[in-house]
Amino acid sequence: MTERHIIFVPGKNPKPPPEAHRRALWRTLVEGVRRAEPAVVESLADAHEQFHLAAWNYLFYRTYKDINRDLPWIDALIHQHGPTPQDIREARSWQYRLAWLMFQIADHLPFLIPLMPAHIRNMAAETRRYFVNQYDIACEVREVLKVQLRPRLKNGDDILLIAHSLGTVIAWDSLWELSREEHWPGRVHTFLTLGSPLGMHYVRRRLRGADRTGAERYPANIRHWVNVAAEGDLVALVRCFARDFAEMRRLGLVESITDHCHGIYNYFRNEHGLNVHRSYGYLVNPAVGKVIADWWRHDDAGDDER
Repeated sequence: MTERHIIFVPGKNPKPPPEAHRRALWRTLVEGVRRAEPAVVESLADAHEQFHLAAWNYLFYRTYKDINRDLPWIDALIHQHGPTPQDIREARSWQYRLAWLMFQIADHLPFLIPLMPAHIRNMAAETRRYFVNQYDIACEVREVLKVQLRPRLKNGDDILLIAHSLGTVIAWDSLWELSREEHWPGRVHTFLTLGSPLGMHYVRRRLRGADRTGAERYPANIRHWVNVAAEGDLVALVRCFARDFAEMRRLGLVESITDHCHGIYNYFRNEHGLNVHRSYGYLVNPAVGKVIADWWRHDDAGDDER
């Protein structure tokens, strides 16, 4: 008997212990669905055991983050029902536009990265570490996700795979290996990417399959791909994917690629100020909630909402 499952792949940086992190993510995910489709919340909220976390971060960083540092800010996020004028101004500021331009240049000329702001240097260093794969760390990280995907794909389960930040790269590479190297059966119904660097020149040249041609360049186990990028999110340097990955549609590898890359605001704040990249801020956004609600309601037979 097939089941429905949501699998979440976190982004970079140390995370809280898995169960505490899973609860916080689930709380914000349900709130996002509530804002988008209130009628769906009751049935979804009862499905918390079908929400799974591919907790790869401890393998990569060898440390946990204290969840208590985030809880007050998550509470504030949930009680704020939209971006403030200040949030919008900061996300669209000239400082962001300048940083975006600098990062665009560095994406094609990586030797300039040491001249970038600290948060860009940090992101670049962690991405490079993943691709270098020293001591097989990237292989170990991908296996964390693949052990969750294999039985559910084989069973024909209805899977919503949500990935954030560097987690979208891990998810892409894992899906590619499952379909192209392991020839594993089944497909993910919806691949939802949040704040993803998959469109970056540096990243695309290093993805699994990048050295192949034609259909072999891409995973063959995604039905629908939805990408969401918030205003001001520098990690999502290339914000829209439908054009850059159009060959996947032309080759019949995906049924749809949909972008939500304009007018999306991530207004998570903590003691350091606005952070337009945090996963909690993406999950409470009604644009993300609508994608999740639509997946939850769809009918596999006709792929229509129930």
